[in-house]
Amino acid sequence: MSYICSMNQSRDMEKKHYDVVCAVVRRGNDYLCMQRLRKGPDYVSEHWEFPGGKVKTGENREQALLREIREEMDWEIYVGRQIGQVEQEYPDFTITLTAFDCMARDFDFKLLAHIDCRWLPREQLTTLEWTEADRLLIQQLPEEP
Repeated sequence: MSYICSMNQSRDMEKKHYDVVCAVVRRGNDYLCMQRLRKGPDYVSEHWEFPGGKVKTGENREQALLREIREEMDWEIYVGRQIGQVEQEYPDFTITLTAFDCMARDFDFKLLAHIDCRWLPREQLTTLEWTEADRLLIQQLPEEP
């Protein structure tokens, strides 16, 4: 018995999957939104996201989030409870994005891996061009902060 595999099926089987975490940080009723760098595929380049990154082997999600925020923002946060999770398929890869409710003692962070940041109330979040996974997460945010 022989099987014929189309090019698309071949690519789909080779797609990398990433476990990604993000911090949902509020200042009063406003949420921290970060704009990605001008790099990578056009469907994520310069799009908005909640800050975070990939979980490395041997880390739990909370450890990964603390590390990523330190690396990308030179900032210390407190990681609270999980508030959402989405699965997203992009053309080149898939991710599981897990969001945590996070707090910070201060808001003195640096833009080391982003080109801009904004603090917006929940009702204005959809005015930005988000990555698809983060856009889906916005729908899972609690109504009341």
